[in-house]
Amino acid sequence: MLTEFFSIIAPVFVCAAIGFVWKRQDRPFDTNFILNLTTNIGTPCLVFATLLKVEMDAVVFRDMAGASFVTFVSFAVIAWAVLKAAGLSLRAFWPSQVFANFGNMGLPLCLLAFGEEGLALAIIYFTIGVVLLFTIGYAVAAGATSVQRLVRLPLLYAVGASLAFIFLDQKPPDWVMSTTKLIGDITIPLMLIALGVSLAGLKVTSFTRNVLLSLLRLAMGFAVGVVTALAFGFEGPARGVLILQSAMPVAVFAYLFAARYDTQPGEVAGTVVVSTAISFATLPALLWFVL
Repeated sequence: MLTEFFSIIAPVFVCAAIGFVWKRQDRPFDTNFILNLTTNIGTPCLVFATLLKVEMDAVVFRDMAGASFVTFVSFAVIAWAVLKAAGLSLRAFWPSQVFANFGNMGLPLCLLAFGEEGLALAIIYFTIGVVLLFTIGYAVAAGATSVQRLVRLPLLYAVGASLAFIFLDQKPPDWVMSTTKLIGDITIPLMLIALGVSLAGLKVTSFTRNVLLSLLRLAMGFAVGVVTALAFGFEGPARGVLILQSAMPVAVFAYLFAARYDTQPGEVAGTVVVSTAISFATLPALLWFVL
């Protein structure tokens, strides 16, 4: 079992550590380029190739999408109540509590823990999260809605194309599958390296508050994931993926939103760093639970 845990955790640590050390050595790394590459090309290809490669029942797809949505609604309600009670800014901290790092950390962990089936299930959660992040999350952080940001997301078109092939029981040409798989395969390593680079560039500014908000995100994510999986009757990879994705630390995107709209970016950055550090420390226990 220890060997299995290590084989899951080690690639995540190593890739993130490469990015962290690279940044600390002040080597060039164009974060905007990597972010745009993975968001607009890599991730859509990964989604398309994975969903078509893994045979998934429509009921499983529907249930995972429904359960994913339920977790985000739960996070939204709990975070709103706690932040209101604590007198903290919703614009600054609500997105960081609702939207976890289900991309950079969640996708590779689910792939390593549950294989291609786990990655496909994680992609469903990821897609629901991205849609909500760039609509509701963006609206809260910016104080305004932007439908244009959503319709420009290539991820949505990749999911739509995948579902069209699946429900029509058709297969795309071999060259399309091999090309999207080749491009998609670079996405997860780049995500992890970019995560390490981001962590190296962020600082903790208010330790006590950062710790408390980090514990809230991680504890809330784990509890909601477990309860939702139980409510939907999930077992095996579906249960594990839902809990893993729900229990991820604060997403780097929460900091990017805070920095762009000047909503206490230093505080949010600290929460990203602390929650990720705690998550790395507790990851063996989390994997033991889901496996």
